[in-house]
Formats: sequence, structure tokens, C-alpha cells
Amino acid sequence: MPTLDALSERLSHYLSRQQIQQVRRAYYYAEQAHDGQRRRSGEPYIIHPLAVASILADMHLDHHSLMAAMLHDVIEDTGIPRSALDQQFGETVSYLVDGVSKLTHIHFEDKEQQQAENFQKMAMAMARDIRVILVKLADRLHNMRTLGSLRPEKRRRIARETLDIYAPIAHRLGLNSIRVEMEDLCFEAMHPMRSDLIRKAVKKHRGSHAEIISNIANTIRNRLSEANISARVVGREKHLFSIYSKMAKSKKKDIDEIMDVYGFRIITDEVDSCYRILGMVHSLFKPLPGRFKDYIAIPKANGYQSLHTTLFNAGEVPIEIQIRTEEMDAMANYGIAAHWLYKSESDQASGSQRARQWVQNLLELQKNAGSPLEFVEHVKFDLFPEEIYVFTPKGKIMTLPAGATPIDFAYAVHTDIGNQCIACRIDRQLSPLSAKLSSGQTVQVVTAPNAQPNPAWLNFVVSGKARSGIRSYLKSQRRSESVVLGERLLNKALAAFDKSLNDIALEQIDLVLKETNNKELEDLLEEIGSGNRMAPLIARRFLAATRDADINLESTPETPLSIKGTEGLLVSFAKCCSPIPGDPIVGHVSSGKGIVVHTETCRNIGDIRSNPEKCVALSWDKDIDSDFTVSLKVYMETRRGLIVALASAINMADATIENINVEERDARLSVTNLKVNITGRKHLARVMRKLRNIAGVNKIVRLKN
Repeated sequence: MPTLDALSERLSHYLSRQQIQQVRRAYYYAEQAHDGQRRRSGEPYIIHPLAVASILADMHLDHHSLMAAMLHDVIEDTGIPRSALDQQFGETVSYLVDGVSKLTHIHFEDKEQQQAENFQKMAMAMARDIRVILVKLADRLHNMRTLGSLRPEKRRRIARETLDIYAPIAHRLGLNSIRVEMEDLCFEAMHPMRSDLIRKAVKKHRGSHAEIISNIANTIRNRLSEANISARVVGREKHLFSIYSKMAKSKKKDIDEIMDVYGFRIITDEVDSCYRILGMVHSLFKPLPGRFKDYIAIPKANGYQSLHTTLFNAGEVPIEIQIRTEEMDAMANYGIAAHWLYKSESDQASGSQRARQWVQNLLELQKNAGSPLEFVEHVKFDLFPEEIYVFTPKGKIMTLPAGATPIDFAYAVHTDIGNQCIACRIDRQLSPLSAKLSSGQTVQVVTAPNAQPNPAWLNFVVSGKARSGIRSYLKSQRRSESVVLGERLLNKALAAFDKSLNDIALEQIDLVLKETNNKELEDLLEEIGSGNRMAPLIARRFLAATRDADINLESTPETPLSIKGTEGLLVSFAKCCSPIPGDPIVGHVSSGKGIVVHTETCRNIGDIRSNPEKCVALSWDKDIDSDFTVSLKVYMETRRGLIVALASAINMADATIENINVEERDARLSVTNLKVNITGRKHLARVMRKLRNIAGVNKIVRLKN
């Protein structure tokens, strides 16, 4: 059990006496605030804040962080306001404590919503001061160490949240020692029997291979000694969750096969020595082609640096070797916290630049996200354990998550580049935007000023920044389209009473906005355009306030709304009847979707017609140059070259085939389904005439309903 005196002794190695006294004062304040409170294990509650501070002391964090660790549950669990901490310990400490504290005075609909809100609050605090997440990770680590007193289902829930969010964040910030311990504790909480089996197998394997490992390490040490290179050679053990993950990923491998890889870490003083050591180990053992990675020249996104190589010894057992400096080793274990451990304050800003860049990306994700749940989803997408490294045409290195596409690359360069992306070149070759990138490739993005994101991109992008950028653009686009459509629908409804929106007085508009809980007219028009409010009802509300005796609010003559087919996301065409220009059409106002266009004879519109508020009279615009898809079924005699004949006829009619398949075929008759892009009914008639001219065609049916 940690004690304050023991902690003070450790802090004396790197903090001043005055700073240690401030930490002790925070401890006594927290002890008094938590007086009478106990943990589920029965221990006094103050044991937890003291343990959290001890974890941060291992990283040599500053006294403000340690004070915040002591006080991190005071606001949340004792009712003491932030203002009291502000007066007692200063703004810096109170800000850190508030950043870690959960939102406790707000009612949430469910647990998931509450977790999302709390995480978003913490992330915003983290953007201002990175120490917020360091205190939170230490808090979560100690909670994971003491899960034993909780119910099994709660243990599993906390472990799952830790594995999904906090362990990946620790990895993203380079806190490898915290990540490894968190993952093993989560594994033990979620799968106790599997964890126990792997632990026993690892212990057995270590004992039986101790002599081989010792011989390899001594061989390396002797060679380094001969070359007068000062370096430490230590064995590198795989942690339990890593072994389990490899077994789950490659189901053909058993634990013995995964464990039959010897890992060593060689730690030296200078970067130059790292490359000299690499040459020496390659002369000792045969290197495995394609397994060398230079993370010193190209560091990982979390700042990790090391040389990795895989070798074979005489027994042909793989040897994995990592070569790094002492400073790189500290960075590998403590990540951003290593800058408190090994660097002066003046170097912190440059050393933690990558971590701060990631935190700035969090701010952008939060800005674009529509809700806390969406924000957490974007963050999860962004917390990838593996990265790839690609180059811009000018040679700049870009770090992307594994599986990234040119769209992810474009958004990583700049959000505007992603929004205007239309094509790409990978290693100077034109490639699809959905292609998966590999490390070392050079990517060039082609943009166009009027281009916009395609909703289909969401099916293959993998980075949180790309996903949030696409969604944010589509939301803003949808809003502007909703406002335009809403204004058209409202003017159409007002036209039935020989009025327009310009005729409505500001007082009447303000009154209706107040009734509908909208701040601005644009908000109301957006609701109308997206189908959440009915234009005829809003029109009547506007006119009811005029008290004009000449206006008959029961009169509703129809004025068809003109449709071009290029209105955007808020005007869609029903799949059930696939209307095309020339078909008599009617619109269904659907909540959240805007107007869905049906043919007047469509069965699905029958029930909606009984509700005139949800039906809109529509007509086709005279100037339409868009393509529309129509489905045809062609019955014809079976013969060779059937598909070629159909394709040729459709091409002669200046139409294009979107899809073609033979539904049924026997010795005498073939039934073929076609999807053809045409511009309207006249164009469709021309296509059908060309098809009927093919020898052997018996019947052509346009598929509807």
C-alpha cells in the first residue's frame, strides 16, 4: 500500500522541497474531502488518489500534475466546487481536476451517451493541457489494477471501454508501458481462463529456453565489446494480450509457434551507434529479407523511434532485435511523458509536437461532429495501432492509419483538398480513390474547384479526419439544400393564397419562429425542406396572424413544384417506381429525407394521398439534362451473341447500360434484365424501338412496382 512519506521520498529526487510540500498539502485536502468514503474493496478512498499520483511520479511528472492526481475525484465525488480548488491551489490545478472530472449534474438518456459526453469534455480539456489525459490514464490504470472487488459484468464493461478508448490513446501518445499493462489487465478481466493458460505457457517456455536466450545475448554482448561500443542487451518479453491477439488473428498458429521467437533490445548512447550495431548483428546472424524497418529516420506517429530487424540463428529460430538510444527507449515506454522524465521544460514543446498535433486533430473532429457519440466514433477510427508512411509529390512524409486510401491522404493534407478530390495518382499511375495505400508510395491528388465529397466514400475511408470531414460537408450541403427547398415549398404553399414569403411581416415571422422553437427563419426553412415540418401548415400559421378577411385558409389550389433532378440530397427518386422525365409524378414529404418523387400510379403513394399535407404536386422542368435509370425486362429467342446485340442496340440509341444480367435461359427463350441510363420518356421510347428491331425479341417490359 503506497504512503505519502514513501511518495515524498521519491519526489525528492526531482522536485524542490516547496513543490513537494504543495503535493502533500493537496493530499491532506483530498484526505479531508474524502473522509468517510471507502472503495468497493473496503480501503479508505484516499488510497486511490495516492496510487494515481505514484504512477505519475514514475514518469517524473511536474507537481501540478501530482496535485491534480491527489484531487482528481474531489469535484466529482465530494461536492466541493471548482472555485474552491481555484482559490486553494490555483487555476492550473483546478483546470486539470475539472478536465478529468465526469459530468455528474446532467441527466443522460443512456450509459453510452454519458460516456460519450464525458470523453468529449475530457478531450476538449486535453487540447488545452495534455496533462489532463496523463492524469486520466493513470487514474484508469489504477482502477484496472483494482477491478477484483467489482461485479463480473461491470469488470467486463470497464475493461471493454479501456481496451476501446484508453489503451489506444496511451499507444497514440507513446505511453507503451501503460498500454501494455492496461491491455493485459483488460484481457484478464474479460477472459480470465485464457489469460491464466497463456501466463502458464509463457512461464514454462521461458524456463525451457533460458539457456538459448542467454547464449544469444552473450554472443551479441561479446561482439559489441570487441567493437568498443557501449550498449545494454536485454531480453524483450511478449505480453499476454499481444500473444492472444496474434493467436486470434492467425488461427493456424498455436502458442508454441508464436513464442518461438526470441526478442532482444539493444540500447546505446548515440544514433550513429545504432546503425553500427545493426551492421554487427547482421554479420552475426542472417537477416530475414523484408523485415527491416527504420523508425529512426521515419518515426511512428506517436514519436516512437527504433531500428527493427529479424534474424535467423544457427537453429533457424527467428530473433527479433530492436536497436535504439536511451532517450528513444524512454520515449518508447513513456511517450509524451518522457519529456518530463528526460528533458528540460524548454524542450517539451518540440518533443511533444506529434502528440499535440493529434490533440489538435481531436479539436477538428469535435468541431465537425454532430454529437458526442459521433465524436467518439471518429476518435475510435483515428486510434489505429498501425501506421503506413506515404510521400507527397514534394517528398514530405505523411503518416496514415493502416488500410488508408487516397481520400484519407487528401483529408490528411487539408480538409479542402479532401472535399475537392476527384482523382489520384499512386506512383504516377492513375488509381481508384478506394485503393489501399502501402508504405513508401507517392500519392498525388487531383482536385477540381466545384467538386464535392461523395457519400459512398464513407464505405472505405478509415481515418477519423476523413470520415468527419465528409460528414461535416454533407451536413452543411444538406442544410443549404434544405433551406432552398424549404423556401420553395413554403412559397408554393403561400401561392395557394396569392401570397409569398416576401409578403409576410417580420412580426408574423418572429411569432411563428417562437411557436416552433426556432431562432432564425433559415432554421424553420431547413425543417420544412428536410420534411420535419409541413409547408401548408406553416403557411397557414403565417397567414392566420394577418387577420385578413380576404384570405380563405381552407382554399388550397395546387401549383405544381418544378423538379429538375439536380436538386441534391433533399430530392430523391423512389426505387419502387423509378420515375423519369415525362412520367406524371407526385411528391411525398418524408421526415429527414425531404421530397421522395413517385409516379402517380405507384402503389406505395396510394396511402399517402389521403394525407394532403404530406403530398406535393410536382411537374418536370423543361430543361433537364440529367440521366435517370430505368429497368427493362427483355424476352427474346435464345441465340448466340444475345448480350452483344442488346448492348449494340442500346448504344445506337445513345443510352448507356448500368447493369445487365440473364435472369432465365433455356433452349428456346431468354429473359434478360437491363438497367439503362436515359434522359426521359422520349429517349426511353427510342431505346425500346431499337431493342424491338433485334431479330427474335418478343416482348419488352418496363419494370415498375
